[in-house]
Amino acid sequence: MNDFVGPDGKTRCNWSAAAPEFLDYHDREWGFPVSDDVRLFEKLCLESFQSGLSWRTILNKRDGFRAAFDGFDFHKVALYGADDVARLLKDESIVRHKGKITAVINNAARAVEMVESEGSLAAFFWGFEPDPKDLGRPQTQSTSESSTFLARELKRRGWKFLGPTTVFAFMQAMGLINDHSEGCAMRETATAARKAFNVPQADA
Repeated sequence: MNDFVGPDGKTRCNWSAAAPEFLDYHDREWGFPVSDDVRLFEKLCLESFQSGLSWRTILNKRDGFRAAFDGFDFHKVALYGADDVARLLKDESIVRHKGKITAVINNAARAVEMVESEGSLAAFFWGFEPDPKDLGRPQTQSTSESSTFLARELKRRGWKFLGPTTVFAFMQAMGLINDHSEGCAMRETATAARKAFNVPQADA
C-alpha cells in the first residue's frame, strides 16, 4: 500500500490523506494505547455507529455524540430510558439509528457489569491483545483471530452491534494492534508508546 507524504515531508498511512481531519486523528490518536475506560467505551460505541457509514461522518459528529451521550460515561448511559431514546432520535448532531442507539444503552449496562467483574474495561480488553507475530502485514486484514474471540466474548456477555470487523477497528484505534503501515512515520512512535504502556491488570 502506498503511503502519503504529509506537509512535514514524513510518510504516513495512505488513508490519512482521504480527508483533512484525518491527519490529526492519525497522528495523535489512531494506534496509540489507551487505558481509560470511558475512551474505550466511547470508541466501541463510535465504531458501532460507523457500521455502514464512513469514519469521516462519525469523526465529524464525535463532539455531538459526546454531548448527546453524557461524554460516554457508561454509568450514566446505562440509566437511559425511553425518554432518552426519543431525545436521541431527534438529535441531528448524531447518527439517528434506533438499533444503534439502544445498543449503546445496552452496552453501557454491560460495561458497568464488566467493571464489577473485571475491575475495569481496560483490563478486560487488553487481555485480548494479540501477539504481533500472529497478525498479517499492516493494513492487509479487517478481522483477526483475536478480534473474533473478543467479539464472541462480548456477545456472550450480552453486548450488541459489535462483530469481528467492528472489534478489529476498535483494536487498531486503541493500540491493541499497531496497524500503521510499514512506511508510516507514526508506526515507530506507536511502537514506542506501546513499550512504555503499562498494561491494565484485572483484579485478583
